[in-house]
Amino acid sequence: MDTPVDLPSDLAMKIARLVEERGWNQEEFARIARLNRHTVRGILINPEGPHRLRNATVSACARALGLTVNDLRTLPLEKLLARVNEATRPRDQDSLRRLFDRATLPELIGWLERHPDRARSLSADEIEELLAFEATGIHGAFGVDAFVQRLERRRELVRRVGVIAGTEYLEVLEKLVQLMFEKVQPQRERPGS
Repeated sequence: MDTPVDLPSDLAMKIARLVEERGWNQEEFARIARLNRHTVRGILINPEGPHRLRNATVSACARALGLTVNDLRTLPLEKLLARVNEATRPRDQDSLRRLFDRATLPELIGWLERHPDRARSLSADEIEELLAFEATGIHGAFGVDAFVQRLERRRELVRRVGVIAGTEYLEVLEKLVQLMFEKVQPQRERPGS
């Protein structure tokens, strides 16, 4: 059972400072951490006040910040800031620069200006997909944000599959993926067709 635990104000202050360092507002952090906005507001608006949060909430905050719960609880703020800053650096600075340089459609340029953190989190392959998407000129119909959300959802799904693959559920995962693959695989690619 996930019982509420006292959250020391220094931990709440760490979370608030790390969220500030990432440049996230309350709504962005709530979305990224997948927490209720009211919960996030309580942490960020009054980090020095008393807090009783569930372990799952602390875990969600740590995960959103790219940290372990243990690191968030035990490391000093200076070390945590260094880790968060390292995590926000582009994985492939040349690819990110290329995205900013090659973006031509106003919708993509506007999206990049409004969401620099999300743009930094894109891998080199995702940036190439986004540039190819821009080249098709269908941004108006589908939308840049919707396309990036699909990239982000896919990245999270791949991460989760990787976690499951390292457990006793690997065989179940293989069967599920095989069933789904057979369902979506084009008829001409099926064996014996």
